[in-house]
Amino acid sequence: METELRELYQQVILDHNKSPRNYKKIEPSTHFAEGYNPLCGDTVHIYLFVEDGLIKDVSFQGSGCAISKASASLMSTIVKGKTVDEAHKLFEKFHDLITGKLGENPDIDELGKLAVFAGVQEFPARVKCASLAWHTMESALKENKEKVTTE
Repeated sequence: METELRELYQQVILDHNKSPRNYKKIEPSTHFAEGYNPLCGDTVHIYLFVEDGLIKDVSFQGSGCAISKASASLMSTIVKGKTVDEAHKLFEKFHDLITGKLGENPDIDELGKLAVFAGVQEFPARVKCASLAWHTMESALKENKEKVTTE
């Protein structure tokens, strides 16, 4: 990855960590799940308001590292307004990106802002940080009542 692009990605992640978007509790919410990364102690609570298969609102609360918080923040901005099916597909694409399944040159246009996490694949311990909010969103949408863990 080019140095300039890597620096831009780092700035986006730092911005979302410092000023997370949609950091609140939605009341009432139709879907909720709690996620926990036992490796580092990151926690996240995901709230969704879904109506007629459309995610009308999404938010999160919790504590964690910059990667974890930035991932939750970006997820909340990108998933809002999508259908539940579109959110599931975004989860799959994001997971493939951070685990390196998309190769060295992922289609950045298709991923949009999520491409800032392409470098995470170089740090396997951070994959769980980046994916925690996404796994938790998936659990909430599937109405799984068990706490999500990345282990």
